[in-house]
Amino acid sequence: MPVGPVDLLVLSFPREKPDPGVIAALQDVVSNGSVTVLDLVFLSKGQDGVVREIDIADGQSDDGLGVLQIDQQALISEDDLELARDTLDPGHSAAVVIYENTWARAVSGAVADAGGELTLHVRIPRDVVEGALEAAEMD
Repeated sequence: MPVGPVDLLVLSFPREKPDPGVIAALQDVVSNGSVTVLDLVFLSKGQDGVVREIDIADGQSDDGLGVLQIDQQALISEDDLELARDTLDPGHSAAVVIYENTWARAVSGAVADAGGELTLHVRIPRDVVEGALEAAEMD
């Protein structure tokens, strides 16, 4: 079965609860088939420094995250979570997400069928792309 590229994201927020707009946007890209969320863990650090962890695959979310369609793969490691926990400030939260770029499945399969392979995959940060686009508009 062809698989699209798989990425891990840590999305940080300046509040303890997940933002409904972010949940809706994520659900939208899942619903339209662009991505498949393979694993998601939500972390929040209280003002007392205690970190609360919700593994969405466990179905124990009462913060609105339960609406997300998760393929329920246990791909987020303890090292991934520890790194995310270490970056959290009190009163902040983070979503650790592993997702497949589902849109690329057909291309991945066609490349493999042709005897090809992915030889380079570079993620360009959004701010770099935005800066380049702004500079191009000024020319």
